[in-house]
Order: sequence, then structure tokens, then C-alpha cells
Amino acid sequence: MNWNPNENDPWGKRNNNPPDLDEAINQFRKMFSGGGGGKGMPFKFNFKFFSYLILGLLALYIFLGIRIVNEANREVVFTLGKYNRVLGPGLQFHFPFFEEVFASENISRIRTFVLPTNMLTKDENIVDVELNVQYTISDLKKYSLNVEDPEITIRQATESALRHVVGENNMDDLLTSGAAAISSGIQLRLDEYLQIYDAGISVQQVNIEQRQPPAEVIDSFRDVVAAREDKERLRNEAQKYALSIVPVARGDAQRALQDAEAYKQKVIAIAEGESERFLALLVEYQKAPEVTRERLYIDALEEVLSSSTKVMIDVEGGNNLLYLPLDQLIKKQEDEDE
Repeated sequence: MNWNPNENDPWGKRNNNPPDLDEAINQFRKMFSGGGGGKGMPFKFNFKFFSYLILGLLALYIFLGIRIVNEANREVVFTLGKYNRVLGPGLQFHFPFFEEVFASENISRIRTFVLPTNMLTKDENIVDVELNVQYTISDLKKYSLNVEDPEITIRQATESALRHVVGENNMDDLLTSGAAAISSGIQLRLDEYLQIYDAGISVQQVNIEQRQPPAEVIDSFRDVVAAREDKERLRNEAQKYALSIVPVARGDAQRALQDAEAYKQKVIAIAEGESERFLALLVEYQKAPEVTRERLYIDALEEVLSSSTKVMIDVEGGNNLLYLPLDQLIKKQEDEDE
């Protein structure tokens, strides 16, 4: 119904007077009662309708409170502003308006950040370091409530651990083979810091991606590294040469010892054989001195003449010497045979 400001208002009074509150309340009651006389609402608000309305609102409330949490996720629930519980994976329920989902995080996802910075080493050298840190959420309640900003917290803790560990090592250790041990030391110290903060963060891995001297001295440092590599190369070559020479020398020494031992045994055997032969000859000489002496003389001549290629014979009763060139005669005979 359109209301003309110049006519009476809906409560039957002129618009220049304020409406009566009691009369307005009575009119409102009549609209929700069964005796509206056609001037109220077009339907009756009875108990059955009120029950359906309550059931509908209850169903809507339950629907708003149902949550589906993924397998890898966890959710922190606050009840009237205070921590209550952590919702796990699956179909979950919370009470809307009374409870609030404060945080929802994937606890299985590996988070990564890179920390580039420069550090002062134990030997008072400055080195540029780029650290890669991988971590996960181990306790969502602690992660959400104990620290204000977990990402800033772990970055600051990482930088503190990095400065502490690098400050205990020389630059050469950091830039060469000691980098792996330094990474492990940083991870251990970072775990200690996070346990003190009770941050609910678990560090999975810490890697030193880059480490190098400042750009102003990198050329000189490269020369030092090249010299160190040459030193190691020459040392390895010397060790290789020593390993190839020492076994040969030991083998030669062992062979010389064996030859000396064989010669010793040979000389002893020969001496023993000569001694036994002399003793046997002595026995024969004692039995027949003249015969033995003649035999020894003949054996001596045979031994001497067998190694000579020239024979001279003194003819008895004359002044001529007979010369027999046995070597030439033997050679001539061989040529004729060929």
C-alpha cells in the first residue's frame, strides 16, 4: 500500500506526530497471530512452521560447520579465542560463530628458502655464501602459536647458525673439501635454535650452494687455488713414482740377497767337494805315492794342453822345435767339411 505523506500514516495518525510505540507493537503482534483479519501477513505462523524453520537453520548451521581436510593438511581451531584442537585429515566439524579455523597448513610440503650473505671466517677472511635450507612443519600448533612469523624466525636462526659455524672454520675449509662438514654443523646448530624457540619446524637439509671470495679478490684467490691444485698434483705424482720405484728396489734387493745366498751355497759346495776329493786323493797317495804322483802329472798336462791351440815339441837329440798350430788345423778341417 502506498503511503501519501499528506494522509494518515499506517498507524492512523498524521505524519506530523511521532508514532505510538505500544500501538506499533500491538500491530506487529497481530501480523504474526491468527486473528489478523486479513490485514496481517498472508500466512499463519504456527508451531509447525516454526519447527521447520528451526530444523532448516540447524541444518544450515551443521552444513557451515562441516570441513573436509586434505590428507597432507592440518587445521588449528580456536574456541572463543582460545586454542582448542588440531583437525586431522578427513571429514571434520567445527562450531561456526563459536569456533574459528586459525591456520591451515600442508605439513608434508617441503619448504625451501635461499639465504645469500657474506661471512667472516676464523682466519679473518670475508667469503660470500649462499645457503639453501629445506624444512617442514613438525607441529602445526607450535608453528602457528609460538612464533609470530615462522619464516622470518627460521631465516634469522639460519643466519645466526651460519655465522657461528663459519666463524669457527678457516676460509680454505669452507671453499674446499670442508664444505660438507660445515653444512652438517649449520644444520645441527639450527635444530638447536628451533628447539629453543619451540617453533614446530623440522630442518630436512642444509646445503651450501655457493661459496666464493668477494669479487675484489677473486682473481688472486683463483691463483692461490691453482697453486694449491698444482701442489696436490705434484704430490700425487711423487707418491705415484715412489710407489712404482720402491717395490722394484725391494725386488732387486731381494733378488740380490737370493743370488748372494746361492753363490754362498755354491762356493761352500765346491769347497766341500774339493776338500773331499783332496782327502780321497791323499788316501790313494799314501797307498801308492809314485803311481799317484805320475797320474797327477799326466792329469795336469792334459788339463793344460786341452785348453791350448798351439803345441811345440822338442825333438830329442836335435835343435829343431816342432810347431803344431792346432787351431789352424781344426779350422781348415771345418772349412773342408763345409
